[in-house]
This record gives sequence, structure tokens and C-alpha cells, in this order.
Amino acid sequence: MQEEDLNAVSAAEAESTQHPWSRELFNDALKPHYSSWVVRKDGMLVGHAVLLAVLDESHLLIITIRPSWQGQGFGAKLLEHAAERAKLAGATQMFLEVRVSNRVAQTMYVRHGFSEIGRRKGYYPDADGCREDAIVMRREL
Repeated sequence: MQEEDLNAVSAAEAESTQHPWSRELFNDALKPHYSSWVVRKDGMLVGHAVLLAVLDESHLLIITIRPSWQGQGFGAKLLEHAAERAKLAGATQMFLEVRVSNRVAQTMYVRHGFSEIGRRKGYYPDADGCREDAIVMRREL
């Protein structure tokens, strides 16, 4: 991900979730300690991810694939790319949070070696103004 990608990344994010990251958050992800990527197909941005590295740990902060491109393996490829880059940078484990309601993502994460290690109560804002729990997952690298 580069600065010139931020408008397209922000548009993809807004298209994909009710509570999108802001352009400013993605701009911050271009700074040291973060790694960020975009996935393109035929020149079109179809997804993005941001990873934070802290010592020997990495935290997948966000991974998004545009709705029209979901189910085609782009999320899995981006997840594996992030895991490989984290490992090359010295991480021995990767963490992430996922909405309790996001069963599709949970299935993908389990398929790629993640397991549930806890929950964060009320972590995510919900559409009706309430809060939704997050499942915390971990994978050894």
C-alpha cells in the first residue's frame, strides 16, 4: 500500500463494512512498525490488509476484500502473504480479532491455522448502536 492507493483503499473499505477505517488510519498504516498491502486484479484494487509488528508478535489489524471479489481466494492469499511477511520480520505468532457474527472470516482463519484464545466483550460497534463481541485468534508462525 502506498499513499496513492489511499483513496481506492478508503472506497473499498466503505463499500465493505458499516464501520470503515478512515483514510487517516490507512495513512498512519504507511508508517514504520506497520506493513500494509493491496491486492489488485486486472488493475482494480480488490482488497487490502494492515499488519502491526511488535517485537516477536504481529497483529493483523484489518483485512478486507471488496464484496464483489469475496469467495475467490483473495482473502486467503492476502492472509498468507501477511503471515509470511510477519515471519520474515521475526514474528513467531500472529493475532487478530474478528466479529462474532463473521462466520465466513472465522472459517477462513481456522483453515489457515488460527485458533480462538479469548473474547473481547463489546469490542466492535454494531449497526443498531449496540456493541458486538470480538473473537481473539492466534496463530503460530
